[in-house]
Amino acid sequence: MARIRAREWGGVEYWTARISGYLQGQINPQHALPPRTCYIATEHGSVVGFVAGHLTVRHGCHGELEWINVIRERRRDGVASQLLRLLARWFFQQGAFRVCVDVNPANPEALAFYMRNGAERLNENWLVWNDIRIVMGKQRERARRTRDGRTLEASSQQ
Repeated sequence: MARIRAREWGGVEYWTARISGYLQGQINPQHALPPRTCYIATEHGSVVGFVAGHLTVRHGCHGELEWINVIRERRRDGVASQLLRLLARWFFQQGAFRVCVDVNPANPEALAFYMRNGAERLNENWLVWNDIRIVMGKQRERARRTRDGRTLEASSQQ
């Protein structure tokens, strides 16, 4: 996971400590509550993407998507959408319906992805799903397969 994040910015050591601390509850985003989760997408034993989120009270939300990353070679394959649906289901199971995500306004790819999946603008840097179940409703039964037919396994770390 750290290697995937480090491809965008920062180093592997930084992200290893950051992700590990986050998952262990030692590093907490503002207004974060203890419950958090992470799902990992693998292909042939290699991590191709992951998503992490936690419960929160930030911006009047119940949940926050902390990170979602997919390796460049697998972007636009449906991996991120599958990971987002897994996280949406976790939020739903936690009773967290209003979910926010911090988005760099200079990242049109991320903005388009979230908005395509039902998020709306909260302010310049934040988007919100007023009801995360909209993401779950966008699920097409594909038996955990991507557009090109490759099978992905997803595992949870809670």
